[in-house]
Amino acid sequence: MKLIKDANFRSVRIPIKWSAHASNVAPYTVDPKFFARVDEVLKEALANRLLVVLNMHHYEELEDSPDANEARFKAIWHQIAEHYSKASDDVAFEIYNEPCKQLTDIRWNQLYQSVLKDIRKSNPDRNVVVGPIGWNNLHKLDTLKLPADDAHIIVTVHYYEPFHFTHQGAEWIGPESAGWLGTTWSRTSAERAGVDDDFDTIGSWVRAHPYPIYMGEFGAYSKADMASRVAWTRYVCESALKRGYSPCYWEFGSGFGLYDPQTKKWRESLLRALILK
Repeated sequence: MKLIKDANFRSVRIPIKWSAHASNVAPYTVDPKFFARVDEVLKEALANRLLVVLNMHHYEELEDSPDANEARFKAIWHQIAEHYSKASDDVAFEIYNEPCKQLTDIRWNQLYQSVLKDIRKSNPDRNVVVGPIGWNNLHKLDTLKLPADDAHIIVTVHYYEPFHFTHQGAEWIGPESAGWLGTTWSRTSAERAGVDDDFDTIGSWVRAHPYPIYMGEFGAYSKADMASRVAWTRYVCESALKRGYSPCYWEFGSGFGLYDPQTKKWRESLLRALILK
């Protein structure tokens, strides 16, 4: 966290797989030792004066079977909300990372709104991040139904376009991603226009729905060449900032990472692409 702060970042998004640390039977108790570990990470972030987005990440069973996992999802969030009800205002909750698969627009709106109502009982003024279906797809913003009377909502989208560039060689995508290896991004007029069109689509939505936009993930996988990663990252970041969207790079030190955990050094050219003041 000190490294992140010293590099002039203002916030961290902490992805947490709560579902791997909660009972499978009611009342679906979260392991106290796991809560203590999250507390430790949160304490370090706040001690370094970083804003924090605390999320629920990779609850795959929920994505595959929302009905069967609804009660557990709600119960876990009830515990999170209660546990952090006295936390600093610098902590925001993100209800779920990238709703997808069987989380259709109708099902996702029903589910997140129910969780949000429960969160508001213990955290009436906390900022809560919510995004659309399709892995927080900007083209699905119109499907997101937001409460008109809640002044503490932040809307998130994730940005990985063009996907064949940002996810070339990504093992979790499947064997087809190997065929994308060698895809470059060199800031041509057509490439820039693609980003501009996408971000203008967000802008059109914002004009009708005046919520702050948090671009909670963007990045290019390490199997792309570094010059292309730098060019893409800089253009996406500067384009987001120009429009007033808050960009949050994915991620710190793994496949997309800005930081090399082996050498214990930042990847300087990629770090500089983020235009940190």
